[in-house]
Amino acid sequence: MNRFLLVDFTNLFFRGRHTASRAADLDDRLGMAIHTTLASINKCWRLLKGDHVIIALEGRSWRRDYYPAYKAQRHEARAALSPKEAEEDRAFWETLDQLKEFFINKTNCTILQHPNLEADDLIAGWIQNHPNDHHVIVSTDGDFAQLLAENVEQYNGVTGQIINLKGYFDERGKPVVDKKTKEVKGAPDPEWLLFEKCMRGDVSDNIFSAYPGVRTKGTKNKVGLLEAYADRHSKGFNWNNLMLQKFQHHDGTEHRVLDDYNLNRLLCDLARQPDDVREHINQTVKEAAKVRNIPQIGLHFMKFCGRHNLTKIGEQAQQYADILSAKYPQSTQD
Repeated sequence: MNRFLLVDFTNLFFRGRHTASRAADLDDRLGMAIHTTLASINKCWRLLKGDHVIIALEGRSWRRDYYPAYKAQRHEARAALSPKEAEEDRAFWETLDQLKEFFINKTNCTILQHPNLEADDLIAGWIQNHPNDHHVIVSTDGDFAQLLAENVEQYNGVTGQIINLKGYFDERGKPVVDKKTKEVKGAPDPEWLLFEKCMRGDVSDNIFSAYPGVRTKGTKNKVGLLEAYADRHSKGFNWNNLMLQKFQHHDGTEHRVLDDYNLNRLLCDLARQPDDVREHINQTVKEAAKVRNIPQIGLHFMKFCGRHNLTKIGEQAQQYADILSAKYPQSTQD
């Protein structure tokens, strides 16, 4: 069984953007974003014993064709930036492109990229196309909880947490304690978390709730999410009682919960993309899953560190070179 590290590249880089001190200048913050991305891969590799790194890159999302409001607020937020903020934003995107080009051209890492697919789709597709291997998703995105399985776990390189079906653990393997309840965080239930997201929507992606104001636990006279979820297989009274409810949307139109739930599931469920999208996912994974033979990776890495003043990482250049040189396992192809 191979152990693949699946890196949610853009997510990791931009989370790293916020790890530097607010008082730091732009160059320091750019350097910290690169440092966090590389250090997270290195730490995950050592902690969870990786064999090969897969870099998942972003493309334009097919979801906008089905739901034009998808992530629309992000475009609005960028349009509202001041000239100084816009210049800083451009600097981060340019630096991300430089780091991306390094991985594409100067390493043996597998690169997953399609012009109309998001990194989430590609990561899910890789896992679905490699069912007999072990996968570690390197990302801070909680949406990947739906993919957790016996052979799938997640590493958050910013918080230093490992998440799997047994629970949440720190880098020493100790259970994580919830700051609010002061109790050990319970193990995630991937199916429930996906159902809850499809019902409640996702503010960060501009996906609206399928049932605004619905309670998690119902009352004597009203079914809640827990009761409907428990009835999801038989599709009995509790399921239908909740799903057939109607409400007035913020635009004044009447909506049925089941219709909005199904739309949200199309947008959120990483195993239910439209057939043509799944074909693109599978083809992209198939074409990327091959052995790469890039020469002098260690030398290229040292030059990259020098250009970006990555002194501490440069001191461990051989360690990083070993990770970036690791090839896609030939046995997986056979």
